[in-house]
Amino acid sequence: MVFSSLIFICVFLPIVLILHQVVKSMALKNTILIITSLLFYAYGEPIFIFLVFVSTIANYLFGLAVDNQRQGFRKVMLVLSIVFNVGLLIVFKYTDMILSSVNSIFRMDLPMANIALPIGISFYTFQAISYVVDVYRGLSKSQKNYFNVLLYISFFPQKIAGPIIKYKDIEHELTKRKVTAAGAADGMRRFVVGLSKKVLIANTMALVADGVFDAPLSQVNAPAAWIGAIAYMMQIYFDFSGYSDMAIGLGKLFGFHFVENFNYPYHATSIQDFWHKWHMTLSQWFKDYVYIPLGGNRKGRIRTNINKVIVFFITGLWHGAAWNFVIWGLVHGALLLLEDVLPIKKLPVIIKRAYTLLMVCLTFVLFRAETLTGGFGIIGRMFAGWSFAASEVSLFARQMTPLFMVTLLVAILTCVPHHIKLYRNLINNPRYGKAALHISYICSYGLLLVCLLTLSSGAYNPFIYFRF
Repeated sequence: MVFSSLIFICVFLPIVLILHQVVKSMALKNTILIITSLLFYAYGEPIFIFLVFVSTIANYLFGLAVDNQRQGFRKVMLVLSIVFNVGLLIVFKYTDMILSSVNSIFRMDLPMANIALPIGISFYTFQAISYVVDVYRGLSKSQKNYFNVLLYISFFPQKIAGPIIKYKDIEHELTKRKVTAAGAADGMRRFVVGLSKKVLIANTMALVADGVFDAPLSQVNAPAAWIGAIAYMMQIYFDFSGYSDMAIGLGKLFGFHFVENFNYPYHATSIQDFWHKWHMTLSQWFKDYVYIPLGGNRKGRIRTNINKVIVFFITGLWHGAAWNFVIWGLVHGALLLLEDVLPIKKLPVIIKRAYTLLMVCLTFVLFRAETLTGGFGIIGRMFAGWSFAASEVSLFARQMTPLFMVTLLVAILTCVPHHIKLYRNLINNPRYGKAALHISYICSYGLLLVCLLTLSSGAYNPFIYFRF
């Protein structure tokens, strides 16, 4: 089940909200959320419910084990917990990639395992690791109630595609939370904003991106390649930030407050700044649980650079079991290393932003392409495909519909923070603030109606990060 589906918006969510509000006991509220979260997950792939229970039971026990006075025992349990969680990822996500690489390198013919990828495993596994590590570090107390661990890991708003929530950030709200009218209204508005990003912008961008990337390379000239790359760049941002907005809004509807996951990354002035603004919970996770344990920047420049390369190698691999994702991550790591030695910070802001957008756009081509060859082929066309055969012109012309051009303009205007600054100024104005707030709620319900009408037409509606 996806958030941007009629069955979720019109059936699942209203029922869960009503049940959650009707019962008064926090234990009953949590029971309802656990059951409905498992049903939400089972709607798409019921067979993998067992994996959720295996993961939560194991990490519940590991959490108890590392919250122990015997230091040696605690370390052994911590290592075992990491091996267990990473092992789950390797088995379910990377087995075929490993087999394929072995076949390619050693010219073997090992059969593929063809293990189905459980949706959201990359996200909830990282949350499980953070829970055990934080208990080991003394940042959280081990949870004595297994069902609270189950709710933390399985809670449906953030289970499928994040944000990656640390246990300590919602530990208190698992047992003590309150839903206010103002909080619920703000949560619903945030959900509608995310839904609009997904349904009205990302889905429109996806049609154009798919039209270009799925076309034979011989039909893709430079204008089409650029349009395809820009469309995908907008698709992935509005798709993923839209999902995060919906998750954060849903959390508020049930009294949870999740951390922000995006901060206008296309307004960044460097690749380093981009990663401070893009998928922030993932960046922070890698910093806290990989980069700093490796030594961070405390062991000299060479070791720091090696640590950064390792982090971005894993970042790319986390996104997908294919070498194009690894190359995407390593290129970002290389760009960070270059920014450490080149005088990027001294350039005018407009040049820094243009450089960052160009690098992000080009690397997302590698991210989107099915193969490395296909990705580099599109990049080559972006710079050298200045031919205008009939088939090439036709491909470009088919993408440039009025709907796409208007949506692209809206996407460009809303992926930078200027409109938010204007909104905040209006809200904080003592003369117009209340009226502006009311208008924002009215507009959000208007957007909800447009989204529902769009979804009822059977519009294209996948989520990119479900693949990861």
